[in-house]
Amino acid sequence: MKIQLVAVGTRMPDWVETGFKEYQRRFPRDMALELIEIPAGKRGKNADIARILQKEGELMLAAIPKGNHIVSLDLPGKNLTTPQLAEQMNKWLLDGRDVSLLIGGPEGLSPECKQAAAQSWCLSALTLPHPLVRVIVAESLYRGWSINNNHPYHRE
Repeated sequence: MKIQLVAVGTRMPDWVETGFKEYQRRFPRDMALELIEIPAGKRGKNADIARILQKEGELMLAAIPKGNHIVSLDLPGKNLTTPQLAEQMNKWLLDGRDVSLLIGGPEGLSPECKQAAAQSWCLSALTLPHPLVRVIVAESLYRGWSINNNHPYHRE
């Protein structure tokens, strides 16, 4: 199974790239973690946010291979504990499809992305900066993988 992280934003700070790549490299080949960056629309004083979200959404959905299981990362989504995430990852694996996780930009995800998602996952009730979300998701997925594979990374 491949897990694809489709995220709005390019040219992240070094700490974001370093953090994400650290967890990305730890995944085994049979559960690769891939990052696809979608350029953020230009936001200015008089920006048409609805149009920017729509364009970002179109680009995100176009980046997802047909048949992938889509999960939005969004506030109304389901909160998962680490063991629940590990269990969810097992379900994804048994489903036999690759998974695409969607991370929106500063205003979140487009309505089209939310509608295309089969699941919605909420990392926190707090609003998190979208660059930080990449690192948190990568670490959380790796921790879930470690639980499922009896790897010593996760300790209770």
